[in-house]
Amino acid sequence: MYGMINWFVRNPVAANLLMVIILALGAYATFNRVLLEEFPSFESDMVSIGLTYRGATPIEMEQSLVVRVEEAIISLDGIRKITSVADEGRARIRVEVLKGIDPHKLLEDIKARVDAITTFPAGVERATFNVVEFRRAVIGVVVSGELSEHELRRYGEEVRDELAALPMLNQVELNAVRSPEISIELSEQALNRYGLTFDAVVQAIQRSSVDLPAGSIRTEGGEILLRTQGQAYGSDDFAAIVLRARADGSRLTLGDVARIVDGFEQNPLAMNFDGKPGVLVKVFRTGEQSTLVIGQVVKDYIAGKNAQLPANVSLGQWQDRSHIVKMRLQTLLNSAWQGGLLIFLILALFLRLSVALWVCVGIPISFMGALWLMPELGVTINIISLFAFILVLGIVVDDAIVTSENIFSHLKRSEDPVEAAVRGAQEVSVPVTFGLLTTIVAFTPLLFVDGYRGLIFAQIPTIVIPVLLFSWIESKLILPAHLRHVRIEYQQKKFNPLSRLQRKVANGLEYGVIHFYQPLLAA
Repeated sequence: MYGMINWFVRNPVAANLLMVIILALGAYATFNRVLLEEFPSFESDMVSIGLTYRGATPIEMEQSLVVRVEEAIISLDGIRKITSVADEGRARIRVEVLKGIDPHKLLEDIKARVDAITTFPAGVERATFNVVEFRRAVIGVVVSGELSEHELRRYGEEVRDELAALPMLNQVELNAVRSPEISIELSEQALNRYGLTFDAVVQAIQRSSVDLPAGSIRTEGGEILLRTQGQAYGSDDFAAIVLRARADGSRLTLGDVARIVDGFEQNPLAMNFDGKPGVLVKVFRTGEQSTLVIGQVVKDYIAGKNAQLPANVSLGQWQDRSHIVKMRLQTLLNSAWQGGLLIFLILALFLRLSVALWVCVGIPISFMGALWLMPELGVTINIISLFAFILVLGIVVDDAIVTSENIFSHLKRSEDPVEAAVRGAQEVSVPVTFGLLTTIVAFTPLLFVDGYRGLIFAQIPTIVIPVLLFSWIESKLILPAHLRHVRIEYQQKKFNPLSRLQRKVANGLEYGVIHFYQPLLAA
């Protein structure tokens, strides 16, 4: 270690070059590679199974479906835990995957086991399978106004489609709306009048409302997919379904014998925003998108769209997560400059101003070094990583303070500045290094916590450890090279206010050590 310290002190250009490289790489990573999000994103380790049996009670769902599915998949390799929730007509089974197991491969195995079950009751719908995605909305756009449910949905779909078309947004969803539902009401009198049966009408609707894959045809130009499309979507489409063709060429349609109502499913779902009915459009962050950029794009869209809408319709923002990230960033920046200022002022009471300044420079160097490594470590700027930066802010300059104070004490003994810098840094290198290692060891166990919480906790040491390592590099290789240029003037000006203040503080501290601290140790 002595050789490295000695070489960098005697080659200050190399020390300055190292400092500039760390700052430049950190700045480049911050603005071009490090992602901004509210919470860290992780690869999913959970498979979800959806079961539907309309009209069944929760107990029936559990006994008839859930238990049988659990028994079928429990023996599969790679399953850590199974959690099931049964509700009226629906059940959800979540399978937690062991670390290192591909959830998509396990999903295929689960699907094969569930599809092989032949003891489900009649009327059970086909099970759905998916790998759970951990995603969070960045911001929501509320469309509100004194409008009918149909009109609100139409405006909501319009806003959703326009947001999805923006170049910076990829995933947009319409929420807080009921699913469309068409009610076909048949009366016994109408059926008798036209000589129809209920089953005949149902079969006619099924034949005329399909949208199914029908295979493929291989050609020289490639493969052509075939699809049978006759899906009826609106009430007019259903009303035009032909039930019977008469001899005179006329047709009996569904609209002639039934009352068709274009409405929504029976669901007590409603949303009010500022006392008015509304629908919610959620915008999600995907890939390498920045939370702050998404938030700003959506806010600009809201401002522009409001100017185009009728007076009885308005857009508002809801649950702006980008604001939370911005506030945490502001907290970190405020803590950094306030902490740096306090460190500078305290050190200035005992050391030269230039020494205090170079100690404070260690803060941005350490942080920029960690920011440089964040993309390689798979860490983003989020609430957890920002907390880690704030946490380590009070630790990061400890080794620099110890090193600079020891170098300063050598300089006060009229030693050669170069030798004073080398000896001062070398004398405390071992205790400073072990002090840093003990701090690293204290944070290391957070890397080995299992489960989803472990993924969250691992963000803290992944930030703290690189910051401390770059702090060590700065205090051992960069700081001594800068302090070699400090000159001590023993003939202080008599009326220099700073010199008088420093002497008073030093004398007061020495008095406290001799008359209070030493007797306390001897007691």
